[in-house]
Amino acid sequence: VQLQASGGGLVQTGGSLRLSCVASETSFSIYAMAWFRQAPGKQRELVASIMSDRTTNYADSVKGRFTITRDNDKNTVYLQMNSLKPDDTAVYYCATDAGTHYYGVGTDFASWGQGTLVTVSS
Repeated sequence: VQLQASGGGLVQTGGSLRLSCVASETSFSIYAMAWFRQAPGKQRELVASIMSDRTTNYADSVKGRFTITRDNDKNTVYLQMNSLKPDDTAVYYCATDAGTHYYGVGTDFASWGQGTLVTVSS
């Protein structure tokens, strides 16, 4: 599965950005999708995920500010980021399990796209 992420950029504190990630496969609707991020000097962390049934999960640090959605007709997952803070500065990556959860073998985010840099200035 090839994933192409876009939408990063420079924004001021309190601003908004929307990240997009397009998947190359037509079976996208059965995929779990996720956004991860990695800040300089820190470990990669899960930001948000959305399953094939549109169940979502968020890191505590972004709850109420970020929203993950998917458009299966466009093979695309989005991350709407509002009320951005300097601590949100990171490279954001999209990932997919390519359907492993759908087939009952667990959710393994094994396929990754290239990152997109989000910088929030204070």
